[in-house]
Amino acid sequence: MEQSFLIISEYGIHARPATRLVNLAMSFAAEIDLTAMNKTVNLKSIMGLMSLGIYKGETVKVSVTGSDAEKAIVAIADFLVTEGLGRLT
Repeated sequence: MEQSFLIISEYGIHARPATRLVNLAMSFAAEIDLTAMNKTVNLKSIMGLMSLGIYKGETVKVSVTGSDAEKAIVAIADFLVTEGLGRLT
């Protein structure tokens, strides 16, 4: 499953929401990757996520595979939207 988001937060995905996003991803058994600027990282890795340097205006794609993939993609989409980090594209 895949979903794309446009980052709308003035500060992009900075340390505090990145930590919360990684913790959310780690609560699922599914494999969860995030792709931005032609680089893909494991969303369960804070270092991987922070290495992307995602700023406002970037489009990111979340890809999820595994037994609880549907629950994971819904939870991640909900987090990004309700936290004001991104919107669905």
